[in-house]
Amino acid sequence: MTGKLRQTTRLELAQRRLAGALLSQVRRNWRGGSLALLGLLLGYFLSQNLMAVLIVRIPGGRPVVVLTLVLIVEAIVRLRSQIVKAEPTLAWVVADNLRLGALYAVVLEAFKLGT
Repeated sequence: MTGKLRQTTRLELAQRRLAGALLSQVRRNWRGGSLALLGLLLGYFLSQNLMAVLIVRIPGGRPVVVLTLVLIVEAIVRLRSQIVKAEPTLAWVVADNLRLGALYAVVLEAFKLGT
């Protein structure tokens, strides 16, 4: 099927946005791409270690730590959406990837709990 025969549906627009986002990541220079990847991995690493330390030290254990991290992630998302209206800078991309890595660690911790 050619592109001319496709209707402009919501699914088509979502696919175009996703393809555009993926292509923008590929076209990014090596410094930006490597910093974004490092932000993702560092967010995961710091969140896992932070949870391991705080689970033992905070009364209430795992649920309190995970809830706190989820609230922090939500606050960062709300703050970013209020501050950044246009194309995000490299610092915001790294901060987003730190957030995504931390969120992945929290979800992985939830699977460890069996919930």
